[in-house]
Amino acid sequence: MAKKRKRKRKYSKGSQNEVRNEMRRYKKGTAKSGRGGKGGKVKSRKKAIAIALSKARKKGKKVPRRKK
Repeated sequence: MAKKRKRKRKYSKGSQNEVRNEMRRYKKGTAKSGRGGKGGKVKSRKKAIAIALSKARKKGKKVPRRKK
């Protein structure tokens, strides 16, 4: 039987929590985009996740680089 290889995490637990919290805000309708939340309400799930990952990066959590 082949050995199971352990995979390295792409995202840290901290960044996972950041996404969870942002999704909660999104579902409640309190998630805002832009600097200081001046960009208006977040209307898509993808945008909410992107905002959460961006916040996690700023805090220094383990998150892959943003694709351009």
